[in-house]
Amino acid sequence: MPEDRDDTRRSSGPKTDATRLRVGCPVWACEHWRGRFYTRKAKRAEFLPQYSRAFGIVEGNSTFYALPSAESVRRWAESTASGFRFSLKLPRAITHDRRLVNANVESRAFLSLLQVLAEEDRLGPSFLQLPPNFSADEYAALRDYLRKWPREFPLAVEPRHRDWFDDADRENAFDSLLAHHQMERVLLDSRALYANPPTTDHERVSQTRKPRVPRRTTVIGTQPFVRFIGRDDIDQAQPWIDEWAEVVAGWLDRGLDPFVFCHAPDDQFAPAFCRRFVETLRRLRPGVEPIGPFPGEEEEAPAEQLSLF
Repeated sequence: MPEDRDDTRRSSGPKTDATRLRVGCPVWACEHWRGRFYTRKAKRAEFLPQYSRAFGIVEGNSTFYALPSAESVRRWAESTASGFRFSLKLPRAITHDRRLVNANVESRAFLSLLQVLAEEDRLGPSFLQLPPNFSADEYAALRDYLRKWPREFPLAVEPRHRDWFDDADRENAFDSLLAHHQMERVLLDSRALYANPPTTDHERVSQTRKPRVPRRTTVIGTQPFVRFIGRDDIDQAQPWIDEWAEVVAGWLDRGLDPFVFCHAPDDQFAPAFCRRFVETLRRLRPGVEPIGPFPGEEEEAPAEQLSLF
């Protein structure tokens, strides 16, 4: 079975306007970022505004476990910089509990939050993560659910069962289904995580939880969606960062608009991981906008530190 497949179903061709690359983290509410990524005394209410100064998108994984209120989502949107996007994960009640069947009530609740983001011009692609045991035997449930999904809300689907990586009829059917509904395939890459034994407790836990699926670089539409899981020591992930930088550079040359989410086993390292990826990409495509100083790096040193000099 090939471990790397690049199957472009549709591409947009060269664009006359600037290509948009969005790179971001899987979370924004990380206490360990205070004094590093965030300013030292940042309150939790200041995390998201500061995050949006550095990154153009964020994964909303918390919606997998519980939905916030519409008022909370509107506050999220209003607190972020212009052009920022949220990529929310579908609730587990839809994907894992009901397995996409008889989930109309839960889906309407989730879509109502996406509508809030759309009204505030903060809507990014949502992602539907299939359970690890969701095989081709349940293709009909996936087909019927995607058929009802409103086209105005962009969606990417993450397969985890090996059926969807057979490089044959089942994978072709999966990709064709997404193409028919103008949806993307989530490209999950955990190779760096599993390349070596764990060196931290977070890596040890991640290696028991994160899926190991073949790498894909499949582009269904015009917005490739990558979830890249690295290491807590970013240097250990550099060979795979180099690979993805090459792939994303090629996508940009073709006028595509990629979304790249950089995961570290320990979330505290995710911002630096994102920046390393962009720095690597900029060596290939200098026109890519750099990730500038983090808010915490722009903050002046405390007076007691300055007095040392």
